[in-house]
Amino acid sequence: MDLLQVKGNQIVDSQGRSVFLRGVCVGGWMNMEDFINGYPGPESGIREAMAQALGAEKAEFFFDRWLDYFFAEADVEFLKSLGCSVVRLPLNYRHFESDLAPFQYLEKGFARLSQAVEWCGMHGLYVILDLHSVQGWQNTSWHCDNASSHSLFWTQKQYQDRFVALWEEFARRYKGDPIIAGYNVMNEPAANVQRGFITRNSYEPGYAVLNQVYRRVVEAIRAIDPDHIIFLEGDLFSTLFDGFDAPETLGANIAYSSHNYTEPGFGPGVYPNPATGWDKAGQQQVFEKSSGTRFARKYNVPLWVGEFGSAYNGPANEIPYRVSALDDQLAVLNENKAHWTMWVYKDISVMGWVQVAPDSSYIRTAAPALKGKQAVFADFWMRWSPTTPVKDAVDLLADQIRDTLSDVGLETVIDDRYLEQSVLSGYTALAMQPPFARLFAGLNETQLDDILKSFSIERCRPHQGLLDVVRRHLPR
Repeated sequence: MDLLQVKGNQIVDSQGRSVFLRGVCVGGWMNMEDFINGYPGPESGIREAMAQALGAEKAEFFFDRWLDYFFAEADVEFLKSLGCSVVRLPLNYRHFESDLAPFQYLEKGFARLSQAVEWCGMHGLYVILDLHSVQGWQNTSWHCDNASSHSLFWTQKQYQDRFVALWEEFARRYKGDPIIAGYNVMNEPAANVQRGFITRNSYEPGYAVLNQVYRRVVEAIRAIDPDHIIFLEGDLFSTLFDGFDAPETLGANIAYSSHNYTEPGFGPGVYPNPATGWDKAGQQQVFEKSSGTRFARKYNVPLWVGEFGSAYNGPANEIPYRVSALDDQLAVLNENKAHWTMWVYKDISVMGWVQVAPDSSYIRTAAPALKGKQAVFADFWMRWSPTTPVKDAVDLLADQIRDTLSDVGLETVIDDRYLEQSVLSGYTALAMQPPFARLFAGLNETQLDDILKSFSIERCRPHQGLLDVVRRHLPR
């Protein structure tokens, strides 16, 4: 494998030949998420609850086995057989550094990551390292292991210092490694949400602090590793780029990552539907207008669509529409010569290329918690599934708040979603963590091992309709 480089708007190998990075994100592995792994609330909270219910030693065994089965060499072989050229590995800083011992690095986390990188190299897959959860939280959402809905990273220097130092450690360990396609230094920043909520239509980008942080981390990495590509994401969950510093001010081998989730990937409604503007032409128009696309073209730099995808946990009759929307989106990305990694490789039947089997021992054991999560909408990504009285009640509360506080400018759709996130997938999900953990209490290690083996590729089922589409768009 060759150490990849940026040349103009292309990523090239050592012979100057274009390489297209196209594959999938392995979310739910070294950065777990509730909708992927099937537990309520943030990862750090569920780890604490499991330690209380099982004891520290057995809880560590539990999570080690979970990670062992979630992403193994057989998964790498499977992804290569589909035609993937890259995997994006989302990482939680907690695997590499403890909050109780800042700037001291955990060999166990690096050993697991390095083993996965080695597997990928053996099977010809590039790896993008993605720091998905950073110290102090870079956004307000669950996917950076944030239980507080407050993003402290942008206003507190100690968190920024630890973030930069951790990237220096990654650079020291992976300098010169040709398996690593590049460093995705921060997933989905939202740099101006100090009050803990987001109003998308009136959001004021935090370009000043984001540019400052990016300049600092790029300089720190470059002092150790001058050669790897560094991928930078836009503000507001990787959607806003217009106020970024020009790439040439950061030096060589800089590329940009936009996240392009689109409405027809989630529904409801038929697809294609030209009357609503959602067909392939509409997908092309959205891609053309996106801030990331415009920025990459303006500065003639590579564009990597680091996340996009469809959700398949709505009504069964709508799943073909979500797959069809994804088919068109992939065609648009390839026709525009974009690099891409879809979200997500494996989960419990929400967005995954492969899915934990519904009759698996894990799903059977976790069934009370999964049923409870759905009943109270304690998972932000359940919002496409049928409504429940609890969700209706929260939506009614949101209406009443807007009616009562008519002068605060709350946006209806966003207000509903973030109130649901705060009350249901925040407060309520945290309350559900101890009962979830107790479902596994009393089981011995052999029983736990068998349950967690449900996440192995051998026991999972492929989402065949989705994979048929994915195969058509992957390089071979």
